[in-house]
Amino acid sequence: MTIKEICTLLGGEVLCAGEGNREIAGAIAGDLLSFIMGTAKEGYLWITIQAHLNVAAVAVLKDLPLIILASGRRAPDDLIERCNAEKITLLSVPQSVYEVCAELALHGLKGQ
Repeated sequence: MTIKEICTLLGGEVLCAGEGNREIAGAIAGDLLSFIMGTAKEGYLWITIQAHLNVAAVAVLKDLPLIILASGRRAPDDLIERCNAEKITLLSVPQSVYEVCAELALHGLKGQ
């Protein structure tokens, strides 16, 4: 699935549009930054409720082109600005982390 397809599927608000046609290899969910840094695979999307600047730093480090902020979390301006600069798509959705994972799994996206 592409980033655009995932954003359309989940709805919500695109806070920052990155590379919409990029294919997503899989998904990882977690809120502990050290866990994501140690286990996320390149090209995966990241589902989290963390909404601060360090999230963008981890996404850059691991080449995660899509960050999904679950449970209606809003991103501060500095996170949006960094994601814009790094071409990372930032999507805020009302669904819980669990609901996002379930929806993506139903559509064939593998998880980690």
